[in-house]
Amino acid sequence: MYHLIKYSIIRKVRNFSILFWPLVFPLVLGTLFYMAFGNLDEADFETVQAAVVKEKGSDQVFLAFLGEMQEGENLVHAEEMTEEEAEQALEEQEISGVFYAGETPYLKVNGSGISQSILQSILESYQGGKQTLTTVAQKDPLRLPAAVSRMADYQDMTKQVSLGGRTTDGNSTFFYALVAMACLYGCFIGQGSARWLQANLSALAARQCASSMNRLVMVLTELISSFLLHFINVLILLAYLRYILRMDFQGDLPRMLLVVFAGCVTGVALGILIYSMGRWKENIKIGIILGVTMTASFLAGLMFAQMKYIVDRHAPVINRLNPAALIADAFYCINVYDDPERFARDLITLSVICIILVTLSFLAVRRERYDSI
Repeated sequence: MYHLIKYSIIRKVRNFSILFWPLVFPLVLGTLFYMAFGNLDEADFETVQAAVVKEKGSDQVFLAFLGEMQEGENLVHAEEMTEEEAEQALEEQEISGVFYAGETPYLKVNGSGISQSILQSILESYQGGKQTLTTVAQKDPLRLPAAVSRMADYQDMTKQVSLGGRTTDGNSTFFYALVAMACLYGCFIGQGSARWLQANLSALAARQCASSMNRLVMVLTELISSFLLHFINVLILLAYLRYILRMDFQGDLPRMLLVVFAGCVTGVALGILIYSMGRWKENIKIGIILGVTMTASFLAGLMFAQMKYIVDRHAPVINRLNPAALIADAFYCINVYDDPERFARDLITLSVICIILVTLSFLAVRRERYDSI
């Protein structure tokens, strides 16, 4: 059986069409995800350009506040202008907004976007702490610069962490769902195995079925070789995400491998089962495989991160039985929020689904009989 498994793997590796979807496509998609938003937290944003117009009775505390904002992380550069110059610069889109520093400061913008939102947040931050700064200015004017500086630096005073103590990244959901999709894409390897075992689908399969090889050995060889090959595929993806892209896959590796193995077996078995069902044409079966895997991945948050939480809130039973959602949720438990109970529930449910699909796929390919080959 060792030699049969060896040559079965070699045969599959030489067939690029079988390996593209479960191996190459997830690697490419993972790279595109990373380029799009994987390192968004490390991105360098340009300084927002603004203008300051001093009016009668200008709020000196607000001007001091803007000065400290400019001296900090250089998030905003506010240049003092006359009202006419500021209006012209705003119209020509040389600046994103104009601060009018009167008795009650206000902001004027000519559009909506990230830059305008930043300026609005700065103004709201000042308005929220204005009373505190005014009190400091009245009681101890010498400490006003320090108070303004502390207030302007408010964004560095908090850090978003999970309850388990690890830093959370909202974009990790996409990558966990990506691994889940890669596991289910074992359907394409399972499709190739089912095709190889059915004599009515190819000449090589007919020759193999007509040989003296025991049918049980033939089926087991294909199942084991497909499982092993796809497990290696997903290990390559996991290593790429963890060690090359440095994504949030730094949790317990043995538990991740256990989830990946169960997911790979589920994907391959699902492909064999779908391809062995009915007398439909090959294109229809491939369409069913794509429909099932992509729907499961979508519900797990592959295209829209919030979809998984929407389904969990309104129809939780769907993702409790969705293999892709179970895999993604198990990775979340390992890498973000350490919840042994939830992880055990995900793994047990996935294992039960895996056993059912393997049993059904095994029976589906073994029961085939032919009047003549």
